[in-house]
Amino acid sequence: MKTSRKIFTAHLLRNIARYTLLISGILIFFFALLSGAEQSGGGISGLIKNSPNAIPWLILLICLFIAWKHELAGGISIIVFGIGLLVFFVLISSRFHPAMLIMSLIPVIFGSFFIISHYLSKSE
Repeated sequence: MKTSRKIFTAHLLRNIARYTLLISGILIFFFALLSGAEQSGGGISGLIKNSPNAIPWLILLICLFIAWKHELAGGISIIVFGIGLLVFFVLISSRFHPAMLIMSLIPVIFGSFFIISHYLSKSE
């Protein structure tokens, strides 16, 4: 593969992973934060009581920040996060939900994009 093609592929994979995870991470974070706030009393106190539901998605955004600066370390941390989601939501759960399987596999796939991008950029 030509060097310019490797660089283009590395940039493409990096940008797809960055922006897909950023948009989905922010949307899921706010959904998790706001979805149960009304049942917890509403207002700021409801948000505070419901905030533990958003912690996993905050962790994803922190892993994404790491990947933004250091692709290899961030990609590995995102994959570990995705495997943790897979174990928690799919393997340990009493009921199987295909949506949870897909949501758990997305970080694994895009984390691997960061790792592939790192190695393509390094081999130039």
